[in-house]
Amino acid sequence: MTNRTLAIATASLAIGLTVLGLKLVAWYLTGSVALYSDALESTVNIVTAIFALIAVSLSQRPANSSLPYGYHKAEYFSAVLVGVMIIVAAILILREAYFGFIEPQLPEAPVEGLAVSIFATVINISWAQYLRRYGTRVRSPALVADAKHLMTDVMSTIGVIVGLVLVYATGIAAMDSILAALVAVNILWSGWGVIRDSVGGLMDVAVPPTTQKTIREVIAQNADGAIEAHDIRTRQAGKVIFIDFHLVVPGAMTVDAAHAICDCIEAKLRDAVEDVQITIHIEPEEKAKHAGIVVL
Repeated sequence: MTNRTLAIATASLAIGLTVLGLKLVAWYLTGSVALYSDALESTVNIVTAIFALIAVSLSQRPANSSLPYGYHKAEYFSAVLVGVMIIVAAILILREAYFGFIEPQLPEAPVEGLAVSIFATVINISWAQYLRRYGTRVRSPALVADAKHLMTDVMSTIGVIVGLVLVYATGIAAMDSILAALVAVNILWSGWGVIRDSVGGLMDVAVPPTTQKTIREVIAQNADGAIEAHDIRTRQAGKVIFIDFHLVVPGAMTVDAAHAICDCIEAKLRDAVEDVQITIHIEPEEKAKHAGIVVL
């Protein structure tokens, strides 16, 4: 899975370069400000793919004495940087749209330019769907952020293509710059969404409620001999889920017996939840809070 993830991140960069080249050709053929803005957004795809490749590589390094919890959060930093780059691209597009609106010009070679742009969009749609499915399955924030941005690019391009058809049909040259501005607004919204989702990971957000329910059920069903489990905490860093809680056992229980209960719980949690790191704190019965998961 590790090699495949790296290969996919590398392929994303190659595809981004290909699509950028096609969009630059479409802009060159037409001189359209809207198509230029679309090409400019694709430059962000390149930066996004580079960040994703670096982040995926870092996140798969093993933990060490300096970073005992691993490099998993590298992907969240990547996603935040992607969001920032998306916003920068939107600002640049707004600048071009402003100058294009002041001196509007009708685009040239409409059929050839639009054909190239449509071809680039088909490539983007296909790759974005694959990237989203794979990134979600392996819980890679960097790949998911990359896929989200590609879909934003797709929606922008579709809007530009439809709008340029209207420009050619009506002869209103200023509409080209208006389309570019609308693309920029859409990109700004996408950038904010990527940053918002990534900040949650950096702030150690808890796992989704469905996963929390699974964790609690597994603990309750496999803690025979213990009294209760309380202070259950979870967080997610990249694809890794961290679980820690306090397990209260009878004071007379031997260390071996308590350890056996912990081993059982850990094994069942690993079966139920992928990529987990578990920490269990054993406490004597006088530490019971009579809350959380009461076993006996």
